[in-house]
Amino acid sequence: MFRIDPKNPFKGPHQGLDPATAGADPGEAEAAMILVHGRGASAQSILMLADELNEPQVHYVAPQASQFTWYPQSFLAPTERNQPGLNSGLQTIHDLIEELAERGFKREKIILTGFSQGACLASEFAARHPARYGAVVALSGGLIGDAVSDENYSGSMEGTPVFLGCSDIDPHIPVERVYDTERVFRKLEAEVSRKIYPGMGHTVNEEELNHMKNLVQTVRSG
Repeated sequence: MFRIDPKNPFKGPHQGLDPATAGADPGEAEAAMILVHGRGASAQSILMLADELNEPQVHYVAPQASQFTWYPQSFLAPTERNQPGLNSGLQTIHDLIEELAERGFKREKIILTGFSQGACLASEFAARHPARYGAVVALSGGLIGDAVSDENYSGSMEGTPVFLGCSDIDPHIPVERVYDTERVFRKLEAEVSRKIYPGMGHTVNEEELNHMKNLVQTVRSG
């Protein structure tokens, strides 16, 4: 399974694209959030979540996928069929974390958040690179691949809060994959909160936003 090699960074379609930013200047922010957009969307569009959260002391950064898609096929396809986009997207998240670290943010002050395809990419990154992050939020997404094998993931997230929110009838995300994702994160010693919303569809609801606000406030004050 591919993992980031700092000495040999992966080069693919998403490298070299400038992210969008919002919120507080890095030097004044109390926390940072990486927001990963979904298929067909943009970095600028997912920054609308920053407006909804209304947490002015947070620095938000959103990477942009080439052609607005992190990988070409369903997240349920074998991972080799989603290359090189998948590995390129994982490298993009790693590079943003490193850039935030250079700006003074410790990992426990960085929240990884994604929606849909972005939630899949963010959760896959965290599971392949377990560490103590501020939090991980996967909105309508889950781990990537035709199957989820616990043996592929090892290490400790050291109690990182993980929130998984999804509909029970999401047309893109089988609810079973959310449960698989929860199982892996618990194995990695994350503190997982999982919420399945009956009949919601493929969207983000107010309860999920409130949960995110609580996480942000905890990270800011921690």
